[in-house]
Amino acid sequence: MKTLLVYYSRTGMTKKIAKMIQSKINCDIEEITDNNKYSGKLGFLKGGMNASMGRTSKINSITKNPSDYDLIIIGTPVWASNIATPIYTYLMKYNKEFKKIASFCTCMSNGYEKTLENISKLTGKKQISTMFLTSEDIGNPEEKIDIFINKIK
Repeated sequence: MKTLLVYYSRTGMTKKIAKMIQSKINCDIEEITDNNKYSGKLGFLKGGMNASMGRTSKINSITKNPSDYDLIIIGTPVWASNIATPIYTYLMKYNKEFKKIASFCTCMSNGYEKTLENISKLTGKKQISTMFLTSEDIGNPEEKIDIFINKIK
């Protein structure tokens, strides 16, 4: 199954998990970037506000066409119990091209249920696997990653 892992990472945590998954399943990977600044405390607040209001952002051009893949894995941090704005924008723009999806999210402690549910609602697809990692899980995520990957296979 040809797989593309698409993620956005504000602090580097979601990127770390995306790279770990990529190394275990040998898939293509695409980092979503945009021109908004979400770094620091002000960026944290701006990101949470934009996510809670359902705003989109102008994401930079992608290099991989999602319609070329059998499975799209979405990786997003949780912003105010929502999908991060850059991933929300990507999903709004490309979700009709997805054949199958799976997703994971990283968060401080909560909000992951709504985030994972919103990915399914937005894409109109039942996910074949989901995973969340809280700040407690980030230090030792291998077991959760393995369970996530086994459901994909």
